[in-house]
Amino acid sequence: MPGGFDYRLPAVRSLRSPTAFRDLAPSTASFRDAVLAGLRRTSKQLSCKFLYDERGSQLFEAICDLDEYYPFRAETDLLRRHAAGIAAALGPGCQLIEFGAGATVKIRLLLAALERPSAYVPVDISGDHLRQAAAALAADYPGLPVIAVCADYTRRFPLPDLAPGAGRRVGLFLGSTIGNFSAPEAIAFLATAAEQLQGGGMLVGVDLKKDPAVLDAAYNDAKGVTAAFILNLLTRINRELDGSFDLANFAYVGAYNADAGRVEMFIESRRDQVVRVAGQPIRFRSGERVHVENSHKYSVAEFRALAAHAGFRPENVWTDAMNLFSLHYLAAP
Repeated sequence: MPGGFDYRLPAVRSLRSPTAFRDLAPSTASFRDAVLAGLRRTSKQLSCKFLYDERGSQLFEAICDLDEYYPFRAETDLLRRHAAGIAAALGPGCQLIEFGAGATVKIRLLLAALERPSAYVPVDISGDHLRQAAAALAADYPGLPVIAVCADYTRRFPLPDLAPGAGRRVGLFLGSTIGNFSAPEAIAFLATAAEQLQGGGMLVGVDLKKDPAVLDAAYNDAKGVTAAFILNLLTRINRELDGSFDLANFAYVGAYNADAGRVEMFIESRRDQVVRVAGQPIRFRSGERVHVENSHKYSVAEFRALAAHAGFRPENVWTDAMNLFSLHYLAAP
């Protein structure tokens, strides 16, 4: 379950450069321990946060360009169409803190509409990818302080604060990433955010419930990019933990669970086999699955109730004409 995040760091009183980088990435040891613990479970599992090494981040960007993958297009279109209304909700002079910033594509749509944003703090677990994206954005917005933080935002970690006089804090959690959490995890994450963003707010991208056929196409694309993205985790384990996974012996499986209201993603073993990870043997049965990721879908009412339970006051909601996706502005009392 996410442990939340903590904003209490000494203020950044001056920046010699419009961009700064803070590396709070988890250690290789923590990655190893988490992988071994997950693969030793009776029902094997690996956290989706480990999907985003540099190659994984590149593959996810490729997924966003696929015809079948509607979330990126729908959310981007909402940001573009409703930029003025969103900017009014976020307010002038705000500090933007984006969790899971990725390639920092969508933030540009907001920056073009916002009035005098005081800083942008992109947070992501893929350090190299984040560093490059933050530097490119800082170059395009030379008057905007950009303080990039490489960290696992599902755990408590310190975020930089700006000097006194900076505007209120506004969190950004886009890309339907909230759907990767179970309901209790989402509530815990949002509850911590509500406490830390007092007087500010949070903009959250939420994927809506829809025809399962649309979901099946989005998460089982014809080009196999999603499969490559999920299976890249095994490549990362081989590289960083001296693993012996033969990717030809594993397959990606993605399916919608209507009862749970979520797409479930797995890595499935094609045969009985033993794989070594960090010198430890891990046995797989033929057909055995490793759970990697969920993507929960909500109705507008369901997510507003969840956010209220976490301590936010739900305010604005923007949805597309086909009711594929939604953006929620939540006020932090």
